[in-house]
Amino acid sequence: MNKIVVGITGASGSIYAKRLVEELLKKNIYTHIICTDTGKKVMKYETGIDLEQWVAELSKQYSQLRLEDINNLFAGIASGSNKFDAVVILPCSMGTLAEISNGLAKNLLCRVADVALKENRRLVIVPRETPFNAIHLENMLKLSRLGVTILPAMPGFYHMPETMEDLIDFVVGKILDNLSIENILFKKWGN
Repeated sequence: MNKIVVGITGASGSIYAKRLVEELLKKNIYTHIICTDTGKKVMKYETGIDLEQWVAELSKQYSQLRLEDINNLFAGIASGSNKFDAVVILPCSMGTLAEISNGLAKNLLCRVADVALKENRRLVIVPRETPFNAIHLENMLKLSRLGVTILPAMPGFYHMPETMEDLIDFVVGKILDNLSIENILFKKWGN
């Protein structure tokens, strides 16, 4: 993987996106971040982190990071000719999920997901909602049938987690595994 787009929406769980971005950067993967306005607010509320400040700090250490404007449909990644490898939407709100599953591309995040679908690139959606209603499930099923990976933020416990970070690393490790990116964020079953 050379270039990955990470979408962050207003669902609870932005700590997962923070951890994923940090791991991608450590692996020298060019990372674009697209965050909804509500996603920024939830990140600040749940983690105390201001998205723009966090990205600015990371950019001092990693040159392969870019924060995209959610309203900029002229961004390079809005085009199928831009060669990104995968899109991970983490956490994915049910509103964003519904827009993607119905082909709506009103903002850059949904447009990039649409590009991933039309160009047969990997799209991983990490829904963070509970319980799911029938509409949520139907939207996930529709996308799954199109080849989208639906990877709910559901940590396992067979690796005997001891901290919150262990639970976060389990989900992020599963995402990296799905993208075929080597990681040792959690002990794999049978190891």
